[in-house]
Amino acid sequence: MTVQFPVISNEDRVKRLEPAHRKVRAVLDTDTFNEIDDQFAICYALLSPESISLQAIYAAPFHNELSDGPKDGMEKSYNEIVKVLELMKSSVPSYPGSESYLPGPETFVESPAARHLVELAMASSDEDPLYVFAIGAITNVASAILMQPEIIRKIVVVWLGGHSFQWQDTREFNLQQDLHASRIMMDSGVPLVLIPCMGVTSHLTTTLPEIREYVREQGEIGHYLYDIFEKCTKDHLGASRVIWDMTTIAYTINPEWTPSSLVPSPHISDQFRWSFDSSRHLIRYVDHIHRDPIFKDFFSKLKRQ
Repeated sequence: MTVQFPVISNEDRVKRLEPAHRKVRAVLDTDTFNEIDDQFAICYALLSPESISLQAIYAAPFHNELSDGPKDGMEKSYNEIVKVLELMKSSVPSYPGSESYLPGPETFVESPAARHLVELAMASSDEDPLYVFAIGAITNVASAILMQPEIIRKIVVVWLGGHSFQWQDTREFNLQQDLHASRIMMDSGVPLVLIPCMGVTSHLTTTLPEIREYVREQGEIGHYLYDIFEKCTKDHLGASRVIWDMTTIAYTINPEWTPSSLVPSPHISDQFRWSFDSSRHLIRYVDHIHRDPIFKDFFSKLKRQ
């Protein structure tokens, strides 16, 4: 049986995809153990209660040299989420996510994270949607949509995924891990803010001296962020590192820092390339990152914590 996704009118979609300019209820879906930028994003969300009421954090699966498979990656990410929450002295709940990627285009993966997202989304109103910040493989979110397609009317997904439309391909880690789930983001009609990596978010870089100056002495979490940044490479001479995942939070805090426009949702080919059809439904596409005000805001909030 083919999954039937709700149809959102163009007028309602455009309205839903306007930047919020208000405090939003949100969840964060993250492969926290995969790199060091997820920890920064969690902190940034927790340090921004004037803009974000964080309801829950979900562990996303990942598989690379840091994990034995998606299940192991998810479990390590869940443990890392718990660690960051403890360092931040936060009571925001966390939930384990998918132990595998989607086995097919219409088959969800059961998990506490996906079930909680369905429950939270269905309790939201169409006028006050739940924001879903996704900074890993999009499996948990796609599973929730397949479990209950009606949540499309009640959420806005802000996803760090793929590369810029001008890039030679979109074989980006978050997107390519679960092609079925990534296609659901593009094809289901869920209101989507797409924040690409190479060519866009790749501008959001910082250095060890900057982290030493503005992060290291800011409590337990500051020392931890400095420690994982220092250990992420053996040679920091002349080196900078992208903190990709903070952009999803920055978009919500001040959309002027992440200029965007409405564009037709692209297709994703089997070769992980974008293709375009002007008749498709609209998504919001971020095409630039203003690096300086984002880091200034983060450093200032960390100092005030």
